[in-house]
Amino acid sequence: MKEFYPPIEPHESGLLDVGDGNEIYWEICGNPTGKPAVFLHGGPGGGLLPGFRRFFDPAAYRIVLFDQRNCGASRPSAGDPRVSLEHNTTAHLIADIERLRERLSVDRWLVFGGSWGSTLALAYAQAHPDRVTELVLRGVYLVRPADEPWSFTPTGAAHLFPAEWAAFSDAIPSTERHDLMAAYGRRIGDPDPRVHIPAARAWMAWEFSANTLLPVEPPEVDDATILTFARITHHYISNGGFLPEEGLLARIDRIRHIPAVIVNGRYDIKTPPAQAWDLHRAWPEAEFHIVEDAGHGGAEPGTRHHLVDATDRFRP
Repeated sequence: MKEFYPPIEPHESGLLDVGDGNEIYWEICGNPTGKPAVFLHGGPGGGLLPGFRRFFDPAAYRIVLFDQRNCGASRPSAGDPRVSLEHNTTAHLIADIERLRERLSVDRWLVFGGSWGSTLALAYAQAHPDRVTELVLRGVYLVRPADEPWSFTPTGAAHLFPAEWAAFSDAIPSTERHDLMAAYGRRIGDPDPRVHIPAARAWMAWEFSANTLLPVEPPEVDDATILTFARITHHYISNGGFLPEEGLLARIDRIRHIPAVIVNGRYDIKTPPAQAWDLHRAWPEAEFHIVEDAGHGGAEPGTRHHLVDATDRFRP
């Protein structure tokens, strides 16, 4: 069973001006002359965690990580309710990845994405297939209209997490529960912290309730981080991920030549394996793994094994 590589620290970091008053935080770890790889975090709005560096052999890879617009150490932060998300869309994020690639003088790189990061990885690769050497995708999220009811109506994941769903739903008055997405949007977007903080905390609690095979408590984070996550996640979900109407599968032929590994937990409640399976059906050349004893998290043993094994096999 593959284990994570030891913890490492970045040897280079900075802020990149990407326009519209935004700067994204980036960092590089591992071998300065190694094979370039870029890690795309989830959420959207989740930001970087130190463990993300450990999917790659630091002796073989030049590991690039960055906080997507308005989250983590990128500026300005969506944790300030006055910060507009007008210039935070998938097209903006794809352009940011390209600016970062050019800033770091990278010609082509391996692209690794989990959860929302898998969405962004697919969208980026379809926009710039000539810049991607391989793709490693975990917890596939296609953001199709048919997928969203699973997470945000009482007919999907709520059946498996009834108490957690009740807490999420009951945070909204009964007269507004017919459209929880809109009701949460009004509250998360309210400038009054007495309104937006409780709503953001309820949103985050539901988001984290189905992340792993065994339930875990949401992490202890400050109000600004919670608001950042809730605002950006709601912004993207309520806008269909800012993806083309035809979706990601319609353009899969643009990337079928790129070596790829797809990994999904059998008991991934957040992004059920049907989405990964549909991606594999459209892209049969991609290596496909269902991990029988895993949920949504990338650190669960079976999932970790396949992800680290993929980066090991793709290293020079």
